[in-house]
Amino acid sequence: MIMTVKSLAIIGTGIMGMGIAQIAAQAGIQVLLFDAKAGAAEQGRQSLQATLEKLAAKGKLTDEQLQSTLKNLTVIEDIAKIAEADVVIEAIIENLEIKQQLFKQLESIVPAETILATNTSSLAVTAIASNCEHPERVAGFHFFNPVPLMKIVEVIPGISTKSSVVETLTSLAKRMGHLGVVAKDTPGFIVNHGGRAYGTEALKILGEGIAGFEDIDRILRDGAGFRMGPFELLDLTGIDVSHPVMESIYNQYYFEPRYRPHPLTRQMLTGNKLGRKVGEGFYNYTENKKQDGQKVSADTSEQSLFESLVLKTGSDTSNISVWIGADLAEDRQQLIDHLNTNGITIDDNDKPNSDSLVLLAIYGEDTTNAAIRYQVNPNQAVAIDMLTDLSKHRTLMPSIVTQDNFIAQAYALFGRKTDNRLVEDKAITQVAVDATLITESTGFVAQRVMAMVINLGCDIAMQGIASPEDIDNAVKLGLGYPYGPISWGDELGAQRILLILERIYGLTGDPRYRPSPWLQRRATLGISLFTQQTNY
Repeated sequence: MIMTVKSLAIIGTGIMGMGIAQIAAQAGIQVLLFDAKAGAAEQGRQSLQATLEKLAAKGKLTDEQLQSTLKNLTVIEDIAKIAEADVVIEAIIENLEIKQQLFKQLESIVPAETILATNTSSLAVTAIASNCEHPERVAGFHFFNPVPLMKIVEVIPGISTKSSVVETLTSLAKRMGHLGVVAKDTPGFIVNHGGRAYGTEALKILGEGIAGFEDIDRILRDGAGFRMGPFELLDLTGIDVSHPVMESIYNQYYFEPRYRPHPLTRQMLTGNKLGRKVGEGFYNYTENKKQDGQKVSADTSEQSLFESLVLKTGSDTSNISVWIGADLAEDRQQLIDHLNTNGITIDDNDKPNSDSLVLLAIYGEDTTNAAIRYQVNPNQAVAIDMLTDLSKHRTLMPSIVTQDNFIAQAYALFGRKTDNRLVEDKAITQVAVDATLITESTGFVAQRVMAMVINLGCDIAMQGIASPEDIDNAVKLGLGYPYGPISWGDELGAQRILLILERIYGLTGDPRYRPSPWLQRRATLGISLFTQQTNY
């Protein structure tokens, strides 16, 4: 049976605890506030009151709502008074031994029907409940910061948790205006697990010298649609927070290659380059505002070459002829339409002319290998990423032997948009670059990162950690991605994602890129990644 929750207690009145207290009190639930540190609970209540009063001043709360919410908040100095609560939520330090001691103490205070919930983000719920006399009433109830804005909460049953406890907490989340998603008690649950691909793959790309961190951020933000680039996000979260989580999940999964951290963030942690909080991470910050980045990657010679080519590139593209090789027919047609619109000559010969730019729309491959597969001269070849939105950003990838004039031609066709105002010498007065040139990579920046995000979401589904719908909603709401990983795979095409992974895995031999069987089967059958097998 689902319990009707009339009151709950919050143990730990820091940012997370008070965030939970706010949405509970606003939902009409009586909230008891307790903190082991003297005066901390009252300080938390006063801080929340100030926040609520600001919201009321902006018209986001009525005076009646303000007073009702404040009336539902009660500070208690004696932990024994939590016996009055239907649900107790702990939001204290992430230390297993301390949490175990607290839950043992709570059991000696509360009635047998009281639900005990932990807001842990990284510890096993089963381990927290292991010393409890009644572990069946213990569950994870993991919110995200800032709680009032992050409308998602993970409900995690331990190995002994009763189904009625899960149902009650899921119902309580909905009452407080949040979506409750049920996850298995596994490392990282859904959101922290599903978020492993974004930063770790971006770090690997940076470490390979494919592009600078600013370019990687730009490609993934402008082209793929992520709200923040991975290095902007690492700086915001803090390397001191992000790197230990990377190591923890990697270790808890017994060194699964998909979760492999990168030495760079360990080095930055050691060097105290933690991000915004200290004024320097991947980027530099003044008064918490991002300044010009300090290059972390060592080799920028290739990018300097590209920048010099940009300066040499003129606006006249009338003499350019382009031969197109595309893995997908729709990509070829999109490129033909773009070139025809701009009056560019298409080289329709079976083999390109010696003076034609060879444009390759490829997946999961570097330009050299693609040129060999298409039986064209790699000296003429530039690859273009068709996975991202070309109207917002383009990524171009020459081979290691592509001649400068062909790189310049590709950039002239795809790397600039202008206001069409010319001065007497025909120079363009204003130029906005909307493309990024990268060095050769087995798969483009966006292809690698997005394929890894989608593949990991599929693997979480295959492990039965949560339903495909809950995985999708949790990752989208918890991480702010434009799509959840399952729906993103359907949007981009599971076959394309599978092709990217199979080629990268085949060329590199790195098991981090092996396709999830969940993805492989559904792509092969041409069905949605949400499709679940019927249980018999």
